Amino acid sequence: MPGGRLTQQERQQIASGVADGLAYAEIARRLDRPTSTVTREVMRNGGPTAYRADLAHRATERRAHRRKRTQPRGQGAPVQGYGPDDEAVREYEEEFTTLFMRQGVPKMTARVLTCLFITDAGSLTASELVQRLEVSPASVSKAVTFLEDQGLIRRERDERRRDRYYVDDDVWYQSTIASARGVGQVAETARRGVRVLGPGTPAAARLENIARFSDFISESILRAAEQAREVLYTKPEPTSGGTSSSGPDRG
Repeated sequence: MPGGRLTQQERQQIASGVADGLAYAEIARRLDRPTSTVTREVMRNGGPTAYRADLAHRATERRAHRRKRTQPRGQGAPVQGYGPDDEAVREYEEEFTTLFMRQGVPKMTARVLTCLFITDAGSLTASELVQRLEVSPASVSKAVTFLEDQGLIRRERDERRRDRYYVDDDVWYQSTIASARGVGQVAETARRGVRVLGPGTPAAARLENIARFSDFISESILRAAEQAREVLYTKPEPTSGGTSSSGPDRG
């Protein structure tokens, strides 16, 4: 399997495949590349409706040039969360961002959330996000406001009176709970429609089925999230002998 960056010829093949309506997996198979490489390439360069091979190639060259130009400053500016291979981590960051985008998260919001996830400290200031993502303060502000509203991050003032944004260890739990409540609201709204349209009508029967289905899904998600949180985040209590026990004493 070939490695390294995509060539201009490969980008032209991707553009042709997208224009022909081929699945990313099929395009990747023809290029002998991972599907994630093709998906990431298209999503970071305008998406399937706006992808252009020549523009994507120039954009990649500009990003590479920017990274080379800023590397000498790295000694004075700590790069949090990057591993021994910065390029590999950047590739992973783009892959994670693309995953969020495919689930409907706006691009800048996805970039900010991924940036916080892969940072060891789990927190960054607005200026640090601006520097790492190479975007405007306004773009970061809009993204963090959305994430705060969704309960995915929290804001605190640090010792220098700067706003610092955090992702907690249970952020996925909080996100799952919010999602379950959203499904529960669908059930409530559908059931209200039953009363409005009148029981016994075809539309009311349809809405009642939606409500029952949504209720079941919402309750199942909430129950699973609580169980997972208890299993994964509850620390075992030490026994009298000084060892820890992960479950009850069964005699």
